[in-house]
Amino acid sequence: MSATLLVADRLLTCEARGGDALGSFEPGAVLFDETGIHAVGSPQDVVPLGGAATRVEHRGLVTPGLVDAHTHAAWMGSRAREYGMRMAGADYETIAAAGGGIVASMRAIRAASRRDIAETLAARLARMASLGVTTVEVKSGYGLSEADERKQLEAIAIASENAALPRVVPTFLGLHALPPEARTGASDDRVRYAGQVLSWLDGIAQEGLAAFVDAYVDRAAFSVTEVRPVLLRARELGLGVRLHIGQFADVGGAALAAEVGAASVDHLEHLSAEGAALLAATRTAAVLLPTASFTLGQAPPDVPILRAAGVSIVVASDANPGTAPTESLPLAMALAARAYGLDLTEIILGVTARAASSLGTSGGRLAVGAPSDLVLWSFEHEAELLQPWGLARARAVYRGGRSIA
Repeated sequence: MSATLLVADRLLTCEARGGDALGSFEPGAVLFDETGIHAVGSPQDVVPLGGAATRVEHRGLVTPGLVDAHTHAAWMGSRAREYGMRMAGADYETIAAAGGGIVASMRAIRAASRRDIAETLAARLARMASLGVTTVEVKSGYGLSEADERKQLEAIAIASENAALPRVVPTFLGLHALPPEARTGASDDRVRYAGQVLSWLDGIAQEGLAAFVDAYVDRAAFSVTEVRPVLLRARELGLGVRLHIGQFADVGGAALAAEVGAASVDHLEHLSAEGAALLAATRTAAVLLPTASFTLGQAPPDVPILRAAGVSIVVASDANPGTAPTESLPLAMALAARAYGLDLTEIILGVTARAASSLGTSGGRLAVGAPSDLVLWSFEHEAELLQPWGLARARAVYRGGRSIA
């Protein structure tokens, strides 16, 4: 197995070094192969270890591969007409009540074959790779029946087998919305549907179809009481928990996340200081989704209370066909700076080391023993990751030591 010795004008390890949170070297070098990273640091320390390795000189910046920690990327169909309605002033809840939103994507998933979903996802992942992304969390949640949630998760598994695409972390999101067949008008419709989702969970866990379980906890979604049994069973089965909370209202999602030991809570446009303190105490990451709040015209989360509490901040694309119609993590990064006021260091760590940590993976860092996931950028400094918007600026992308873009 041949090794590569990469020498770059500037290199970010995303592991703190002294007072440098990004662990930068200028110039820097990294020695890697398909088994992982073997050395990283200044050229004077790393180059002598290269031996017969193939040497690559890069006139620019090198970073770890980017990690997109919240996506719904296994979607089918289009919700373009719905997007037009939203731009004309219709709100999320009005669109959902009219049969749009998540239920529209449900119909598309139910009509698609497993193969079609897998191929569509693979094409989307390849485009994400071209933007420097090497790990993507992908949720189900558009099937909303046992057969269709399984179909979506199985399609995600098929796409994840392709080593020429980003790594995939699968998440089961059965509690995403109430499907039409579960709506009887009774007050316990959501309770009964949550019980069905609970009955699907053991099989999904036993077959290794998900690493995490997610639930949408909000005013017009599911309550803390309704989702708690599913999350507790997920933990008993050895699965991690991620939660959509506080997108439209604070209904106690942070306390629930702390109770069940959630790895992350996502959205957070509505979160109290007390909720932020609970997240910090349980080391639960806050995954911020600026493309969604931009589309919905929402005020940003209260980033100062997250900072004050010491919560780990992650930035993700929320790639989905309705409220975040993009595949671009770099676009989310740009919006995180402009709309949320995150600084450059927060954003870089939020799409590398902190994002990977929230997913329980060892990526997002250039360190000895870490996977050799890295990006060679066509510019000199990380500030250029935030602009210009919408362009693929990666010159080369490696996943596991192999070029994928």
